[in-house]
Amino acid sequence: MKKWLVMAAACLLAACSSSGDNKTYYQLPLATGTVQNSATAHQRMLWVEQVNVPDFLAGSGVVYQTSDVQYVIASNNLWASPLDQQLRTTLVFNLSNQLPGWVVSSQPLGSDQDTLNVSVTGFHGRFDGKVVVSGEWLLNHQGQLIKRPFHIEMAQQQDGYDAMVKILAQAWSQEAASIAQTINR
Repeated sequence: MKKWLVMAAACLLAACSSSGDNKTYYQLPLATGTVQNSATAHQRMLWVEQVNVPDFLAGSGVVYQTSDVQYVIASNNLWASPLDQQLRTTLVFNLSNQLPGWVVSSQPLGSDQDTLNVSVTGFHGRFDGKVVVSGEWLLNHQGQLIKRPFHIEMAQQQDGYDAMVKILAQAWSQEAASIAQTINR
């Protein structure tokens, strides 16, 4: 009888411990649309040199702000690849869509290229049902330096990490559109 109880307890503990290991991985979705670049002799080029994130965003866990001073880094809701890489990839994609006639790349393109560097300081959900995307970018556009801060807050319409990641992606796409407008001026 004691052996049966020990076996049952061991099985119960194993079942409980394995149910807590359910990890979910998130990738920022790309906006709908396709990259439309036509080859021209004097095509303009933009190198998205880097997208930096602070240490609290650089880990694998999705970040959620629980109060005005506290942040939680999820242990079971994780980025599928490093956040800075996802932000850079989606920025290149979004700018490529919004800058027809431009070649936008995450690799250097040559000596006659514009460069863009972005420092993201906030990319998280928040206790009041909003997401925050903030930071600043520095654009070297035809020899002119343009520096702009950004702070976007968007309401999350549904609960959960899936909805949060989708709204974060929308806010990031919105900032890409703002950068594209600056370049097109």
